[in-house]
Formats: sequence, structure tokens, C-alpha cells
Amino acid sequence: MPRPRSDTTILRQVFHPKALYATATDGSLLELDMDRYFPVVDKRPSPESRGEARADRILSIEFAGPMTALAKVQCAIGEKAFTDFLSLVFVEGRWQIIAKVFHYDIKPAQ
Repeated sequence: MPRPRSDTTILRQVFHPKALYATATDGSLLELDMDRYFPVVDKRPSPESRGEARADRILSIEFAGPMTALAKVQCAIGEKAFTDFLSLVFVEGRWQIIAKVFHYDIKPAQ
């Protein structure tokens, strides 16, 4: 059985506990640490539960060294098309997101 999306159990595995979540899409800075971000995710219905199709893709991954990387990814959830810059660090034996900085556009109605 597939796990529902918007699952902070999964997000806690990929985001470092001290990670930053940030955007300035609407012209003002929104920045959250994981203690403030995960409750937001827990409260919202998952895209899957609303029947929203996802379109995810990795555009690039660049390594600054053996322990640091930057991934540029895109995903579409509902009416929003996101471009994320994910800063990653290799700590505690695994890759973890230490910062997610993103922009989104509203897709035109079809």
C-alpha cells in the first residue's frame, strides 16, 4: 500500500533537523525551521488525498565536494509549479537536505 504524501515521517528522514525552508515568491521572506514547518505539513491534506497529480523531476545535481551538493528540482502540486534548490550535506552516514529555497508559479487554468 503506498504511503500518503505530506508525510512528515518521511520528511524527517530527508530533512536535517536544523534545515531551513524558505521562499520569497510573494515578495516577502517566508522562512521556517523544521519545528515550524512540519506542523504546517501535518495540518494540510495531502495532494494525493485531493486527487492532484504530481509531476516531479530532478533538473541537476552539482557536487561541491564529497559532503556537499546542490540539487535543482521541479514539482507540480495542484495549481502550483515549484522550482526548489535543495542544499544537501552528507552527515550521519546519509545525504540530508539542510536548506530548501524555492519559488512557485501558479499554473494557468486549463
